[in-house]
Amino acid sequence: MKNRIIALAVLTPAPAFAAGWELSLTNTDFVVLLGFLVFLGILFYFKVPGMLGGMLDKRAETIKSELDEAKALREEAQTILASYERKQKEVAEQSERIIENAKKEAEAAAAQAKDDLKLSIERRLAAAEEQIASAEADAVKQVRDSAISIAIAAAADVVSSKTAAADHNSLIDDAIEQVKTKLH
Repeated sequence: MKNRIIALAVLTPAPAFAAGWELSLTNTDFVVLLGFLVFLGILFYFKVPGMLGGMLDKRAETIKSELDEAKALREEAQTILASYERKQKEVAEQSERIIENAKKEAEAAAAQAKDDLKLSIERRLAAAEEQIASAEADAVKQVRDSAISIAIAAAADVVSSKTAAADHNSLIDDAIEQVKTKLH
């Protein structure tokens, strides 16, 4: 190291001599040159360039570690993003399946409701037909009963007009008995 300073000190004044400088402390250019060389010597003596290099190397390592950490975080973020995209796709597929199942169930429920409605209508029609048949039977019975009553009354009038009063009572009683036995 000292050899370098000496070599630098020896070689540096050569251009100054060529320009006609003199080596005295009254020459300001020489004093500035001498101060600069001493300053460089002090810097080299205290190993400032090595320290600066070490600091730069340390800073480079710090930057490199930060870059590596940022790269790792980026990869982790990409992994998480891919995971969420995969989950989103699964949820979308699941929702589509749910919608399809709901449509199928709605169609099945509509078909079942249609069948139930048909059965209900058929039952109501059957009940209405039974009521109509019952009403028809009641009407026929009432007509028959009315016809019988009218026939009895007509027969009574005919018999009473053609027979005597004593015979009337016995004939009426016999006819009523015959009608009762035939009706019941």
